[in-house]
Amino acid sequence: MELICLGHFVLSHNPEVWILGELMLNCSWGGVGGDSIHRIHPALECHSLVVSLSSFLLRFNYRSTHHLTSNGFYEFLNWFDERAWYPLGRIVGGTVYPGLMVTAGLIHYVLNLLHMTVHIRDVCVFLAPIFSGLTAISTFLLTRELWNQGAGLLAACFIAIVPGYISRSVAGSFDNEGIAIFALQFTYYLWVKSVKTGSVFWTIGCCLSYFYMVSAWGGYVFIINLIPLHVFVLLLMQRYSRRVYIAYSTFYIVGLVLSMQIPFVGFQPIRTSEHMAAAGVFALLQAYAFLQYLKDRLTKQEFQTLFFLGVSLAAGVVFLTVIYLTYTGKFSLSLMRYLCPPPRYAKIHIPIIASVSEHQPTTWVSFFFDLHILVCTFPAGLWFCIKNINDERVFVALYAISAVYFAGVMVRLMLTLTPVVCMLSAIAFSSVFEHYLGDDQKKDKEGLGPNIKSIVTMLMLMLLMMFAVHCTWVTSNAYSSPSVVLASYNHDGSRNILDDFREAYYWLRQNTDEHARVMSWWDYGYQIAGMANRTTLVDNNTWNNSHIALVGKAMSSNESAAYQIMQSLDVDYVLIIFGGVIGYSGDDINKFLWMVRIAEGEHPKDIRESDYFTPQGEFRVDKAGSPTLLNCLMYKMSYYRFGEMQLDFRTPPGFDRTRNAEIGNKDIKFKHLEEAFTSEHWLVRIYKVKNEGSSRTSSFLRKARS
Repeated sequence: MELICLGHFVLSHNPEVWILGELMLNCSWGGVGGDSIHRIHPALECHSLVVSLSSFLLRFNYRSTHHLTSNGFYEFLNWFDERAWYPLGRIVGGTVYPGLMVTAGLIHYVLNLLHMTVHIRDVCVFLAPIFSGLTAISTFLLTRELWNQGAGLLAACFIAIVPGYISRSVAGSFDNEGIAIFALQFTYYLWVKSVKTGSVFWTIGCCLSYFYMVSAWGGYVFIINLIPLHVFVLLLMQRYSRRVYIAYSTFYIVGLVLSMQIPFVGFQPIRTSEHMAAAGVFALLQAYAFLQYLKDRLTKQEFQTLFFLGVSLAAGVVFLTVIYLTYTGKFSLSLMRYLCPPPRYAKIHIPIIASVSEHQPTTWVSFFFDLHILVCTFPAGLWFCIKNINDERVFVALYAISAVYFAGVMVRLMLTLTPVVCMLSAIAFSSVFEHYLGDDQKKDKEGLGPNIKSIVTMLMLMLLMMFAVHCTWVTSNAYSSPSVVLASYNHDGSRNILDDFREAYYWLRQNTDEHARVMSWWDYGYQIAGMANRTTLVDNNTWNNSHIALVGKAMSSNESAAYQIMQSLDVDYVLIIFGGVIGYSGDDINKFLWMVRIAEGEHPKDIRESDYFTPQGEFRVDKAGSPTLLNCLMYKMSYYRFGEMQLDFRTPPGFDRTRNAEIGNKDIKFKHLEEAFTSEHWLVRIYKVKNEGSSRTSSFLRKARS
């Protein structure tokens, strides 16, 4: 609805785009209205409790927010979570970006202050859809500053329904990105206003928005590098002005101080490499402004001599400073590799990063799936901006180029590309519509002119209709189902709900000791802690690579070696995910090689990836598979009793539907473990570690006590 009111405001102040605006407003009733339905589709279809747990990370965010609202902000900052990373624990307040939790908690507080009693869970569920409306407004404002109001309205409509953003803003998507994209767009809007006006008022607003962005998401480094890049390019293009000087000098100083108030960020803005570009551009801008001041007061010869000496001195100081900080370990030039590493480098040197599906390189299919026709139209909008270049359009050009690069390196960063694609595509469509529908269009003397206008207009409308249909389909089918509840479809089109995850977590909660320790791969740590309320060894925070590698080593070793590791960690239960019965491809066998690689990085003498492949270099689970694989703990826990199961008359017993192979080891027996629980569809399997009378005191704790 906010777009409808916004559209009427635009039309009343921009009559030359009346036809285009009316068209988009008519589409908005169905498009944006349908978008709102799809954003809350999970809440309409499932209970809000299920929706709020729609992914592994979101459950931790909800748990943290609940702790904040129950115990207060300062207690949250000092919260030590004993149920995570056993036996190490985790200081939560200093290891998270608190913006998401504080935002939800503040809304909850205000609503209850107004006697509108709501549960914090409901606030968390609907927070992202609410902020998606604010994102549409901020995108309109930014595009209006870059081009005109008609393009701004189109951009707002695009960002409202594009799958690349809806994936992070549906109901139940209680993640940092749900509020961060609004902060990103609004910060950029205020920065453009600051550059255009040179007003400290707008710059302070930009700093406050940047502070909110820093508190919300680690992607704030994109802002603190893009804005300095904008200033640097303006200097190279000889577009220096007092407006640019005032805007950036104020932004850097105030923004730096504000960003350091976030405990998780701390002194990183003055110590890490991803912040050094901002400092360098700030120093360069001060030097440039000083030289401009001297240029009016010195002769040409004196100025050239002083300029040469100043540049040489500055280059020498910067070089020596970088060398010193790198040598002393206070500064690392390789930190950006951790931010967005090349895939080949990450796979070899940082497997914990490369193992995350969101960190994989983006395929061409993903670009089309998330952006559709906008992939083809946004280069035209970029060309229009470059053709009519000014200070703010330099910014959007740099924004587009950098976002395209990072989105190509990592599929997760498609989220940062989506807003600028919507803006530039809106500029392209707006320019075409204004050219063919504008009142100042010269009437062609030939009769073919009106026909060409009609043909072009109809083609543009068809593209927009196809885009709207695609967005609706993708949203309802791909981005509106909670991942904790799976769905399958029968041949007749009827749907089956697979609730194995919640079934297993409920069993853990009801049938295990309150202090039981559960070992699983880190993907499921947050859900086990949140839904089963049991202690975990590793979780999605992945802050301790050595601890994760130890769990990976246990999963990759034979039962006896794994039992020694589990005894040292006081493990009571082991939880795995197995998709061989229903054909679920996201199970632990398909993730197993990442466990091996991470374990090999810390324990190269005990674990070698090559041992899990056949002599021909194949990873197989059938009889031709590697003996090391067929006898490791993960394989045995996944396929225990599976060799006795015949799924249908066309396949032999023990046929894995995910790998399309008959397993090679059907005679699996355990010495140190026993099956405790297997869910209805065999998706979740839990094993109890036998206590053979030995001391269960963790070796970590024994060392600490000694």
